Amino acid sequence: MDAAVAQRPAHVPPERVFDFDFYHPPGAEQDVHLAWKRLHEVAPDIFWTPRNGGHWVATRAEDIEEIQLDHERFSHRMHHIPFNRATADDPSLPLGVDPPDQAPYRALIAPAFLPRVVSAVEASVREVAIEAIEGFLPRGECEFVSEFARVLPIVVFLRMVDLPLADAPKLLALTDDIVRSGSLERRTAATRAVKDYLGRWVDERTLKPGSDLISQIATAEIEGRPITRKEALSVSQLLMGGGLDTVASMLGFIALFMARRPEHRRELIDHPERYRIAVEELIRRHGLPNTARMITHDFVYKGVQFRQGEQIQIPNSLFGLDERKVADPMEVDFGRPMPILHAAFGNGVHTCPGAVLARREIAVFLQEWLKRIPDFQIKPGTTPVTASGMVNTVRELHLSWPVG
Repeated sequence: MDAAVAQRPAHVPPERVFDFDFYHPPGAEQDVHLAWKRLHEVAPDIFWTPRNGGHWVATRAEDIEEIQLDHERFSHRMHHIPFNRATADDPSLPLGVDPPDQAPYRALIAPAFLPRVVSAVEASVREVAIEAIEGFLPRGECEFVSEFARVLPIVVFLRMVDLPLADAPKLLALTDDIVRSGSLERRTAATRAVKDYLGRWVDERTLKPGSDLISQIATAEIEGRPITRKEALSVSQLLMGGGLDTVASMLGFIALFMARRPEHRRELIDHPERYRIAVEELIRRHGLPNTARMITHDFVYKGVQFRQGEQIQIPNSLFGLDERKVADPMEVDFGRPMPILHAAFGNGVHTCPGAVLARREIAVFLQEWLKRIPDFQIKPGTTPVTASGMVNTVRELHLSWPVG
C-alpha cells in the first residue's frame, strides 16, 4: 500500500518527524491550500514524514527555491512520490533529467511557447472560451470543472498537437490518475496507457510529419542525431500532462475564488488594466505542483542530515503562501507591487516552458467570463471539492448566476 507508514531512519531525529500524507492532508477537500498552509504553523520548516514510503518535506520559500535551483545536490530525476524505480530508470524528458542533459529536449518544445507564438494561438484560446461559456450561459449554471476548466486547455492543446478532440475524455482520465492518484499501480497503468496511445501518433508523424508539435518532436535531432522513438514519446507525454491538467486545475481554483469575491470581480471589470497583476496574484495564491527531488549524496543542510537516495518534497504552493516571503500571503491583492513572488511554474532550468500560454489562457478566461457572467456564485446546495496530490486541483465546482 503506497501510503503505508515507514519506519523512521536512524539519522532522522524524532523532533523532525511529522505525520503528513500529502495525498490526504486534513481539510484538503474543503480548502487544499489552507490544508498545506497549516504546515507553517504545526510542523518544522523541514520535516520527515513516514507516509508514502517516507520522505522529507521543505515548507518554506527560501528552501524551496534553493532546492529547485541546486540540481547537484537535489536531482530532478525522481520527482514523483512514492518512489518508483521504473520511473527513476526511465525518466520523463526533459523534466526527469538534470543539466545539461535536459537542455536539448527543452529546446525542442520551447519555440512552441514563445510569446509571439502564444499570441498567434490566443485567437484559438478565445474562440474556445467563448464557445464554452455561450453554451451554458442561458442555463444559469454549470459544473465548471467538466464544462469549462478541462475544456479550454485540452482543446487548445489537442489543436496544437493535431490529435482528435474526441479522445479528450479518455486522456483527461488517464492524466488525472498519473498526477493525482496515490496508488502506484494506477499511476503505472495510466502511464502505460498514455504511452500506448501517444506511441501510435509518434509513429505516424515520424513517417508522415505535419506542422503540429508532435511532428516537430518526432522528426527532431538531438545533438546532431535523430531523436529516438523513446525520447519523442517521453517528451510528448510530458507535454500532454502539462497541457491537460495544470491549467485546468488553476482555472478551477481561480473560478472558485472569484465566485466568493464579488469585490475582486468588480475591480477587474472596472479596472481592466489590472489584469496582468491579477493573473500573477491569482497564480501565486493558488499554486499547484507538489513535486519532489532526489538527494544525490549525504550532506547536512541547515542542521538536517540528508542521505543519498532520499526524496524531499518541495510544494510550490507554499512558496507563494510563505509570510516570510510575501506579506499577507493568504490575501489576494490586485494592487500588489510587481514582481509578485511565487514558484508556481518552478525556478531555474526546469521552469515550466508553457507558463506564457498558461497565463494567456487564464487572462482570456477572466476577460470573456466576466464580460458575460459578471455576477456568479457557488450554486446553493453544492459544495466545491478540492484535492491534493502531486498537483493540487478542484474536482467539482458548481456555479450559478442570474438569467434574463
